[in-house]
Amino acid sequence: MNEIIKKIEAAQLKQSVPVFHVGDTVKVYNKIKEGTRERIQIFEGTVIKRQNGGARETFTVRKNSNGIGVEKTWPLHSPSVDNVEVVRKGKVRRAKLYYLRDRVGKAAKVKELVK
Repeated sequence: MNEIIKKIEAAQLKQSVPVFHVGDTVKVYNKIKEGTRERIQIFEGTVIKRQNGGARETFTVRKNSNGIGVEKTWPLHSPSVDNVEVVRKGKVRRAKLYYLRDRVGKAAKVKELVK
């Protein structure tokens, strides 16, 4: 990759990135701008994937809202993502949890990692 692009991307990285993994239940604090006002909206769900790396790294969170599955994908280093808080750790054996899309109810749960 070009050195200029590397320098620009390095400047856009966040200083402190929260530690979370696939299978964890997280709360994503998302900044929403409405006209002149700015507020924070919380999206809580299970991380089903993390992909890429560096400044382009993204993660996808899935939750069930009124019986309908909702997924949102955020860039990890985006200024609109205020904070990512880990609610509970999940015990999983794979990197992408796409199989949760087909599951309903208790079958869609991820076991908790107890240490």
